[in-house]
Amino acid sequence: MTLRYGLIGSGMMGQEHIRNLNLLEGCEVAAIADPDPEMRALSVRNAGGTAKAFSDWHDMLSEGGLDALVIVSPNDTHHAILMEVLDTNLPILCEKPLCTTVEHTREVVAKAAGRRAPVWVAMEYRYMPPMQRLLAEVRAGTVGTPRMMAIREHRFPFLHKVGDWNRFNARTGGTLVEKCCHFWDLMRLVLQSDPVRVYASGAADVNHRDERYEGQVPDIIDNAFVVVDFESGARGMLDLCMFAEGSYWQEVVSVTGEKARVDAMVPGPARFSKDGKERAAEVEISHRATKEVVREVVEVDEAVLAAGDHHGSTFFQHQKFRDLILSGKGAPEVSVEDGLWSVRVGAAAEESARTGKAVEL
Repeated sequence: MTLRYGLIGSGMMGQEHIRNLNLLEGCEVAAIADPDPEMRALSVRNAGGTAKAFSDWHDMLSEGGLDALVIVSPNDTHHAILMEVLDTNLPILCEKPLCTTVEHTREVVAKAAGRRAPVWVAMEYRYMPPMQRLLAEVRAGTVGTPRMMAIREHRFPFLHKVGDWNRFNARTGGTLVEKCCHFWDLMRLVLQSDPVRVYASGAADVNHRDERYEGQVPDIIDNAFVVVDFESGARGMLDLCMFAEGSYWQEVVSVTGEKARVDAMVPGPARFSKDGKERAAEVEISHRATKEVVREVVEVDEAVLAAGDHHGSTFFQHQKFRDLILSGKGAPEVSVEDGLWSVRVGAAAEESARTGKAVEL
């Protein structure tokens, strides 16, 4: 059986979804809806030339013949789209963040309650092979009880997207929602606990200062420190810098307990490296009692790496989403409730960065 996917939105991340669905057996991008004619044409070509193109996603749904939807439109459109497409019986994979505000996200969660077809929130960072290795070590008890989780992301600035919608908090939810919802989700997954308090310090210091859009200067944060306290007593920290594209590792994720520390180290996309080549991720385990340090390379198929900017994770996520649809049973690994938690923490971090006060959840 070939699953026929319809994409709502086909910008930069939409192209990544198309490339990965092309690699996945039993999947076909059958229809694409996007208001931009150039992106529609590009998407049809990249999908193999046979996909139907629509300027309005309502027309795409009316046409029928789809087995699943992937929502990849700008963040601020997710709420309105979801509140309609949740009335269908189609499986849905929605890009992160689920919505830009906590209120809108709660409405989506309520609307999705009791729905038979799955809704999967696209938290790609869960599915990076080095993160899966880190998670496996934590689950196996290697670190003992995870007490601290630190994430450092030092990367390139936000890229130009169609209409530059990603330059303003009003459309993205803010950097700590738009970009960092991945990390709050990863912290909850690894620590197996819910956040109770968020403190953030951040600002817009370097990026996009010379840009103007209808006279407005972009207001998205480009650097921050965020501390998250969890119900279990564990704590997490994010060190974010979006003007550090020369960093050897784009992400370093560390989990520490009384027995050991596990570090997952992930390079940035090949197109941002000095030589334009892919590099492998690495995982390092530092044992407290023996002082032994074990380091390993995490290999990923080159075709999968080349299909996106998320170290192969989009492919593995789609693989699991496809299998869920085909099985007709089970629940999404990333639920709308998970999506709500990530927006809640991100929104709290944005508020804390503005006010200088810790925010209780």
